[in-house]
Amino acid sequence: MGNQNISAREIIESYDGRHIRIMEVCGTHTHEIFRLGIRKILPEAVELISGPGCPVCVTPVSFIDEAVMLALDHGTVICTFGDLIRVPGSKMSLAGARPKGAAIKMVYSPLDAIEYAEKNPDKNIVFLAVGFETTVPAACLAVKKAKMAGLKNFTILGANKTMPNAYKALKDSADAFLYPGHVNAISGTYVCEQLVKKGISGVVTGFTASELLTALAVVIRLTQGGKPFFRNCYPRVVKPEGNVLAQNLINEVMEPCDAEWRGLGMIKGSGLKLRTVYSDFDARLRFSLPKVTGRSNPACRCGDVLQGKCRPPDCKMFGTGCTPQHPVGACMVSNEGACSAYYQYGGDFNV
Repeated sequence: MGNQNISAREIIESYDGRHIRIMEVCGTHTHEIFRLGIRKILPEAVELISGPGCPVCVTPVSFIDEAVMLALDHGTVICTFGDLIRVPGSKMSLAGARPKGAAIKMVYSPLDAIEYAEKNPDKNIVFLAVGFETTVPAACLAVKKAKMAGLKNFTILGANKTMPNAYKALKDSADAFLYPGHVNAISGTYVCEQLVKKGISGVVTGFTASELLTALAVVIRLTQGGKPFFRNCYPRVVKPEGNVLAQNLINEVMEPCDAEWRGLGMIKGSGLKLRTVYSDFDARLRFSLPKVTGRSNPACRCGDVLQGKCRPPDCKMFGTGCTPQHPVGACMVSNEGACSAYYQYGGDFNV
C-alpha cells in the first residue's frame, strides 16, 4: 500500500485519476457498503456497480416455473429458503401458488428438508438448491445423507452455480471485481490468480468497514499500474487452498454443467448438477419435467442491473411499481439484491 501513514480512507477520498469501475460480486458486500456509508465518501472518479452476487437474483424465471409445476402438477412439498418464495415466475411466484394448493415450506438448511422427508414418508419433498460455492456443500451433504438413509421421497431441484466463468463473461463490465469472501473461503484463491492471466483484476475482501475500505484502496492503487492484479485482503478467512473438505464433497456429488443466469444468459460450465450415481435425487429426472422457458416481466431491468449496465434507480419501476412489499424482479425480493439495497439505504437514490 506504499506509505503506511496514509489510511485507506485517505487513499480513496484523495483519488482524482481516471475513472475506475469496481463491481461488487457479493450481495452482502453491496448491502454493507451501503449500510456503512462507504458510497458517500467515494470520489466521482470511483464508481461502484453491483454484479451477479445474489444467488436468488441470478436464478432464472424458468426455475421458479419448474418449482411451481412440481408443487401444483406433481403435488410435491417444496422446501426452500425464504427469499425464493416471493420471486416472480412467468405466471406466479411460489407465494402465488399457495392459494392454488401448493405446499411451500420455508427451511433454513437442506438438512431441514431431509428431516421433514424422514418424518413424512407419504409426501414427496423437493428442496430448491440455489446458491454459489458457499451453500453447495450443504446441498451435497443432504443428498449424501438421503442416499445413505435410502430416502425415496426426497429430491432436489438444482440451480447451483459457480463464479469463475461469470467473471469471464463480465470481464469488460468493470476494471476490477470485489470478490466475495464467503465464496473464496470455499474455493480459495487459485481461481482468482488464474483470472489475472485472462486480464481480469480483483480483490477478495471481508465485510467490516476496515476490510472494505482497504480493498477499495488496494484496487485504486493497483489499477494505476495498468496491469491485471489479484490481492487477498481477507487472509484471516480466505486461504490459498480454500476449504478442501468442502471442495471434495462438491466434486463427489456434483459435476459442472452449463447454466442459465438471469440477465447473463447461458454460461458454459458455470452450473452444477448431480453426478449419475446421485441422479435418483434429481427432481427434473424423477418427475420427468419438460423443458421450461421462463418469461420475465419486460418492464423489469433486473437483468441489466446484474450486468452492471444500469443502477436500480434507472429502472422506471424501481420504488413505484416495484418495491420490497410488491416486487416485480428478484433483485428487489432478496435481502442480498442490489435493488433491495438501493431501496433500503439509497436515500435519494443518487448515491
